[in-house]
Amino acid sequence: MNGLAGKTAVVTGAGSGIGRASAERFAEEGANVVVADIDEEGGRETVDAIEDAGGDATFVDIDVSDVESVEHMVDVAVDTYGGLDFAHNNAGILTGFAGVTDIDEDQWEQLIDINLKGVWACMKAELSVMEEQGGGAIVNTASESGLVGMGGLSSYSASKHGVVGLTKSVALEYASRGIRVNAIAPGPTKTNIQANSPDTDADPRSLPFDTSAMTDVPMDRVAEPEEMAGATVFLCSDDASYITGHTLPVDGGQAAD
Repeated sequence: MNGLAGKTAVVTGAGSGIGRASAERFAEEGANVVVADIDEEGGRETVDAIEDAGGDATFVDIDVSDVESVEHMVDVAVDTYGGLDFAHNNAGILTGFAGVTDIDEDQWEQLIDINLKGVWACMKAELSVMEEQGGGAIVNTASESGLVGMGGLSSYSASKHGVVGLTKSVALEYASRGIRVNAIAPGPTKTNIQANSPDTDADPRSLPFDTSAMTDVPMDRVAEPEEMAGATVFLCSDDASYITGHTLPVDGGQAAD
């Protein structure tokens, strides 16, 4: 795609799933990649895969709910590669299906801290660098649950609706400053996001994908992480130079149903 070669991207949650696929796709298009994840083993595996394919990547340990940790991630990008051109704020958790009255306060706060505050913290750090250097592009990972309500997922849906609204508002703030801000809204994807919950000890990379809780998809299949990566990298590329403030459903037609 146009405009990525020689540039620098950061990807959060890049140790597995959509984040790993996104980091690898940025590298395939010629970008340097800062691979950010709280999972050091997974993150370093992503770096190894990129380097084995001839790309350039650097791992940074990050907790997106911690502002100082996020600022360190951006500092690493600038110190290592001289700037920051693209960001995919992808890290997130799903703490499982529960009725709204069954969600405890700690669970609610933890999910909002990672899924929504984390996106805000990342953009806050990324935007200052992008504005100083005269432009950039950001893609946030929302969800189909950020576009419609889903019973049993009230906290997750609230966080992802927040990401959609935050994306729109920040896009308007920075539209005249050369920075585009968009989001993707993945449908059912082979990511095992529920296993990424801090309450789960299982390694998400070792578990089979469970489609039992997924609703029907018009295209009659579950997406691959690489399909989300393709949409993300497109939105960062020059091919999307007049697109900002939008959330792109990548959901096999669910949003149209």
